[in-house]
Amino acid sequence: SKVWLWGLGAGLVLALGLKEDADLAWGSEHKRKTPDDEEKNKAKKYASAIEISRDLLQRIKVQERRKSTCIARFGKQCNQTFAQSIRYSLQTVTCSLQKLIRQVVLASREDRAKSNLFLAFSLQLSLAVPVHAVVLHFEVAITTRMLLSHLSGIRHYEKDAKKVKEEKEKANRALKQQRKNGGREPSSRGNDSTKSTKDAKQAAKKEFEQEEYYLKEKFDSVIQALDLFKNDPLIFKPGSSFLYSTHAFTLLSAVVERAAGRPFLDHMMKMFRELGMLNTVPEENDRIIYNRSRFYHFNKKGRIVNCPYVDNSYKWAGGGFLSTAGDLLVFGNAMLYSYQMAHVKDGRGLLPGYLKPETAKAMWTPVDGTEGSWDKDGQYAMGWLVVEEQQQFGQCRKRRHYVSHTGGAVGASSVLLVLPCNLAQSEGQTLAPPQGIVVTIISNMQSAGLNSTALKIALQFEKAR
Repeated sequence: SKVWLWGLGAGLVLALGLKEDADLAWGSEHKRKTPDDEEKNKAKKYASAIEISRDLLQRIKVQERRKSTCIARFGKQCNQTFAQSIRYSLQTVTCSLQKLIRQVVLASREDRAKSNLFLAFSLQLSLAVPVHAVVLHFEVAITTRMLLSHLSGIRHYEKDAKKVKEEKEKANRALKQQRKNGGREPSSRGNDSTKSTKDAKQAAKKEFEQEEYYLKEKFDSVIQALDLFKNDPLIFKPGSSFLYSTHAFTLLSAVVERAAGRPFLDHMMKMFRELGMLNTVPEENDRIIYNRSRFYHFNKKGRIVNCPYVDNSYKWAGGGFLSTAGDLLVFGNAMLYSYQMAHVKDGRGLLPGYLKPETAKAMWTPVDGTEGSWDKDGQYAMGWLVVEEQQQFGQCRKRRHYVSHTGGAVGASSVLLVLPCNLAQSEGQTLAPPQGIVVTIISNMQSAGLNSTALKIALQFEKAR
């Protein structure tokens, strides 16, 4: 068998409510539709969205100048499965399509944010309490809320504070000029200009020149991993400026570990089992993990080569887990269900969400002073980027509300995007959550921009509803 380079899963969470209403409308005097009829109707309904999604994924392959495998799959609520693949082998390995394991950075980041919020509300760990009150090894006055929203001032991979501030000022000037002149269409509409796309790729490649990405040292605990940055000066005063930081999430993992009273990885594995994410595990190099994919990148000559060996034990919470497209769909649907339960007036007959409704709502509420790294229309919330719904003029562009998180590591790129839909129907009835579209794209190729494609796919399936 061959290497599967790409995986995509799209979860459409609407069929349960619609199916029940359809049966009621059909009436007992008419013959009910058979399961086969329903499957055919769904296939026909989403045929156009599937074809367009296939084309969008093909464009990524062409833009990145490589062959790939694309897998599209719908959630269980639609009782429908669709798969599209384009195979290409760089190296022969043993793998299974349904159990393909890949490195997924966003899975760990988003689960980390959710885990910390879960503890904050369940164990009364206040988001406003200084971190050093929980993690004695870190003495700077930073709150858990700041870590979750990347307002802590802790450095990312670049250690030179002056260089970081200069790059940030340059980016802010460019963004202001774009908005002043009308610039390109905002990215949440899905129209990325060639120049901005090239700039983003160049920035991503430049970031991967940082030496810390390629650490080979094994860290025995998340507390030990704090030694990498705990004595470094802060780039900004805590709470004053947004700076995305992988190390901030390493500190978050230490907070969770102390609050949970168990090793961080043990806590995460317990959570994965509860969620049903049975194929999500820490990326431990010495452990035999069946169907683990290989990871690739372009060298300086533009040729695809194997990525170097790295040990991600210094950043479990910021890019240290392996997962599958299917597991990420499970996670996305669980978060969507928890979020929408906050808007259900009568929850009788419905199970509670994995998160408390107020927790999920806070998690997807934009935080003042933050920025959208991969969509300038959005702001960072707590562990997620949020784009809010907006329309300034009649019959003109309408921006859709969605949340997402992208990920990038050595040999991996990924995105998980959730497009919530309204629970209320025109007749005044309320559909049971989750209602919306979940898209995840994962790749074992470094520095591939995926958020725009995920959004376009989600909007196509929303249109097909």
